[in-house]
Amino acid sequence: MDVGIKEYILAIITTNKDSVSGGSVPVFYTKDKEEQEKVSILISKITTGMIHDLENGCYVIVKH
Repeated sequence: MDVGIKEYILAIITTNKDSVSGGSVPVFYTKDKEEQEKVSILISKITTGMIHDLENGCYVIVKH
């Protein structure tokens, strides 16, 4: 039996500081959409996570 956390959020990347509050996940604030995409790609490569666009100005990096 394999027990452990398998799926979890690694990071949130957003351009809107009002859209994310609290929590235990690192939040990265970017100045525009272009920087948001670049930061998301770099974090996902470093962590081997997947990027998901929530379509509300936030990207979430998830480990599947």
